[in-house]
Amino acid sequence: MSLPQALSRNDCVRVATAREASRRTICFPFAGDAVGGSHLSVMGLLEQIDPYRYRVLVVPEIAGGHISGLFASFAQATDPGVAHGFTPGEAFTPAKFMQALQGSRARRNFLREQRVDIVHLNDGRSCANWAVASRLAGTKLLWHNRGNPNALGLRFAAPFLAHQVVAVSSYALPRGALWSSGKQARVVHSPFDTDLEVDRAEARQALVHALGVSPDTLIVGYVGAFVPRKRPDIFVEATARLRALVNQPIIGTMFGQARTQAMENRLQKQIAQLDAGAWIRQMGYREPGAFWIAGCDILLVPAVDEPFGRTLIEAMLVGTPVVAAESGGNIEALTGGLGLLAAPDDPSALASACAKLVREPTFADAIAARAQAYARDHYSQKTHAERVCAVYETLLA
Repeated sequence: MSLPQALSRNDCVRVATAREASRRTICFPFAGDAVGGSHLSVMGLLEQIDPYRYRVLVVPEIAGGHISGLFASFAQATDPGVAHGFTPGEAFTPAKFMQALQGSRARRNFLREQRVDIVHLNDGRSCANWAVASRLAGTKLLWHNRGNPNALGLRFAAPFLAHQVVAVSSYALPRGALWSSGKQARVVHSPFDTDLEVDRAEARQALVHALGVSPDTLIVGYVGAFVPRKRPDIFVEATARLRALVNQPIIGTMFGQARTQAMENRLQKQIAQLDAGAWIRQMGYREPGAFWIAGCDILLVPAVDEPFGRTLIEAMLVGTPVVAAESGGNIEALTGGLGLLAAPDDPSALASACAKLVREPTFADAIAARAQAYARDHYSQKTHAERVCAVYETLLA
């Protein structure tokens, strides 16, 4: 029996055309231009999903900006309704609503022209800008809640606009009984690079050098933007109280920046009042983040109402023990003794939990090892992609 002849050029074109026609288009609009944890989670998803099954279309609000650069390897299009979107901090008025509806018409036409099957929304402003347009275009709408479960849009718009709601934790699931999108909601934890390997001794040495401190210094880390929800002021106060509980030098390292001048002023005033300039160091944003987290002896997470913090899971993956406020997604992430939880907004309680880890290094090492094993087993990018694609298939069916 002779071997089949090679496909002709025309046959190859027909096969490629048929394959392209069978792909389903998933559209990812993004508002603003600040890259955050949600964008990294989406990147982890896009790197895993089957390109022969799904066509990815990223629509950044700012062409050529930071978000556009992050997703440079994926097809992109210009947001046709960007002039009519919601602006952060502005009051929601009837005039603003009518302006947003004007943008919805342009976005509806765009979704139809691009033959979009599913619009996957990942932040509040994108939901406000694109949800109505998606329903007008007849596309399926996946509302991915990575924030406050009590957000107005999630509570009042998602129930009749979203076909499916996905939350990053049980805490982030929609609330309410009579009027809620909870019935069409499910939890899919955020993805992480579970193959991450960091030499903690090397990272700590680099951090000691960057800080200019002695090797016996206890390094307590805060990682994240300086915003009210993350409680940077509680971190400073807790570090101050920890200094009175342990008999060694302490440095509180703060990786991040203030989003507003008011927060920066508030933080600087507190540091001055506590005379903490010598032992609170603002490090700015530094990459790779996991490396600097690995250099810390303890990651202190005072954030409240955090849906599912990325830095907390990254600390687990690199083997840094975690102390966190007993609030929001922190409770779910550290369940089963994967870290220590303390009363939220209580600097003394947070300091006492940190002191326990310092005084009992064997206990701290055991917690860190258990947390690392759990995180590697539960938060892989592959697992996340499989669960999200299962949602896609349900919507497409």
